[in-house]
Amino acid sequence: MFESLTDKLGSALRNLRGVGKLTEENMAETLQEVRTALLAADVHFKVSREFVERVQTQCVGQEVLKSVTPGQQVVKIINDELVRLLGEGSTALSAARPLKILMVGLHGSGKTTSTAKLGKLLKKRGYRPFVAACDIYRPAAIDQLEILAKQEDLGFYADRTSQDVTAIGAAALAAAQAAGCDAILFDTAGRLQIDQELIEEVKRLHARIQPDEVLLVADGALGQEAVNVAKAFHEALSLTGLVLTKLDGDARGGAALSMKSITGVPIKFVGTGEKTEDFDTFYPDRLASRILGMGDVVSLVEKAQENIDQKEAEKMAEKLRKADFNLEDFLSQLQQVKKMGSMQSIIGMMPGMSGVKLDDNAEKQMGRTEAIIKSMTNQERRKPEILNGNRRQRIAAGAGVKIVDVNQLLKQFQQMQKMMKMMKGGGAKKMMRQMEAMKGKGGFPGM
Repeated sequence: MFESLTDKLGSALRNLRGVGKLTEENMAETLQEVRTALLAADVHFKVSREFVERVQTQCVGQEVLKSVTPGQQVVKIINDELVRLLGEGSTALSAARPLKILMVGLHGSGKTTSTAKLGKLLKKRGYRPFVAACDIYRPAAIDQLEILAKQEDLGFYADRTSQDVTAIGAAALAAAQAAGCDAILFDTAGRLQIDQELIEEVKRLHARIQPDEVLLVADGALGQEAVNVAKAFHEALSLTGLVLTKLDGDARGGAALSMKSITGVPIKFVGTGEKTEDFDTFYPDRLASRILGMGDVVSLVEKAQENIDQKEAEKMAEKLRKADFNLEDFLSQLQQVKKMGSMQSIIGMMPGMSGVKLDDNAEKQMGRTEAIIKSMTNQERRKPEILNGNRRQRIAAGAGVKIVDVNQLLKQFQQMQKMMKMMKGGGAKKMMRQMEAMKGKGGFPGM
């Protein structure tokens, strides 16, 4: 989402190369570009102006340390201001039990999906979540939440005959407490901030259930209008937190940089994809680091710890050390990496890799590679050298690919095995030449 902002900020900071001291003169052009970059990213004009003023105040007159470049010094200042802008301090939920969470927002912002995602996240944290369908207007909203609740094994309540949202909420609260659940999430209907009748309806629900958290679910693509939306809901319901959705899209991301500053309400969670696991706690420092192209190693490690089996990883490391790695092992690794999210999102967390864009076919290539290996028998995966012409033809037909795709995979896997043997024997230079050869031929599919 923040790719354009990252690129423009990087371009602006390159103007400071060779500068010995930061002055108003040499900072003027850079800060103008920073402000332009923020406005282009749909950051609210007031927020952009105040951000640049704070950066300028801190930068001007500072001697450039010998150990860093002027650009690096300004990056540090901008990073600190971004963290401040996005919201310092704790984004933890209330410690109340049972924890009652009211989910509100505009039409199409992703409330229902976010409700199930948050339920899943709370379940991982040891809660017994329960979701209540309080959207009586959108066709299939109740069905959607019920399907997601069953998928994630969450408690669920709905009343398909009632039109009284307050009564539905009260009944859901009673049902959740009777079931012994300690986290109750109320999914409400989408409503415009100017739709006074619906705003009054959710205010009555709020008064009846007395939620501990009121989370505004906002589309990350909302742009500068996000500020007006957040202000209106905050005035009506006293929001306790924000949930930004669709951060995996190509929107410019200004909502994330504006809403916290204008409302004073912290961003608590972010949705980064369509799957229920694509939902994370919001960390201002990590997002600031990613915006400035420095990656997010902490989140990457956390995802790896959460999705990759430690014993399996140790076993795989030993296989690699002994150069005893077959296609069955590769399939296992491929499937574990997929659990961490899309390859583009993983690369975006790596320092210095924010500008790297995978080809549109990269994810499809991973899928083809997985399909090819799955079309093999266990014996063929462990001993790919037995794959003759007939076997390869059968595998191609089973995977729905051409035989040339199977041949390419096997050829590149052989090159990979050779590299491992070189590593085992200490032939590092020869291995590097082999890697360059693979790079020139498109690399190993899925890697």
